Amino acid sequence: MRILEILEKERGELFVHTLCYTGINAAGKASFNGTEKELFLLPPGGFSSLPDSAAGFVLPVCEFPGDFFFSAGEALFRTVPSSLPFPKLRAEMGGFLTVSSRASFLRPLRAGVLTVSDKGSRGEREDTSGPALAERLRGIGCDTAETAVVPDENEAIAAILKNWTDLKDLHLILCTGGTGFSPRDITPEVLESIAGRKVPGIGEAMRQASLRITPKAMLSRSNAVIRGETLIISLPGSAKGATECFDAIAGPLRHGIEILRGWDGECGSPS
Repeated sequence: MRILEILEKERGELFVHTLCYTGINAAGKASFNGTEKELFLLPPGGFSSLPDSAAGFVLPVCEFPGDFFFSAGEALFRTVPSSLPFPKLRAEMGGFLTVSSRASFLRPLRAGVLTVSDKGSRGEREDTSGPALAERLRGIGCDTAETAVVPDENEAIAAILKNWTDLKDLHLILCTGGTGFSPRDITPEVLESIAGRKVPGIGEAMRQASLRITPKAMLSRSNAVIRGETLIISLPGSAKGATECFDAIAGPLRHGIEILRGWDGECGSPS
């Protein structure tokens, strides 16, 4: 599927573009070529319903999914409620789009972020890695449905993970902290104790990427496992280390989750 047209309406006049840049301005609103505008997806011929001071992307479809992320070019959008008969978009990641850019509907994934930290759980240290990872998750089409901070204790970590997998049915869980050599760094062991299967390639990929930055990466014990139909990944405890490792593995995660859930080939895959 590709974008057929890029349209902008201002003061009742319709403009046609072959290239645009969408982003998020300082107020957190969507911008179109540097100007705050509402953004919409349109079916062929839907330009007449485009509101004033808005922009739209025309796709070769007449019906849209009820709830989805929209990926096009370098940009990623989330659908938001609208009174119009076609989807309104919220920009999650900015980027350039052109006419003929490849576009996809992405099924929203539900994720959890668990920070494992003795000091964080006692309120003695601000959790920066958890929020940083939640922000990164938006970029791959994930809604962060659950967050928590727990001490480096086996039962506390396991209880949250079992709840989020077995009861909350999250698709992806990121754990940050507890992956080093300290006697209380037990996150990888907890993951393996509750898991049905290991995913060694994810830990290997994170260490390989981090070794390009620091030789200390060889000391990381970050790992990944599968419990039921949930992928669980442990990452370093610092915001810098956690986001660097996540960036190294983010690309294939959606594909893996779609296979794990039996969605591969359905509407959750790129169209």
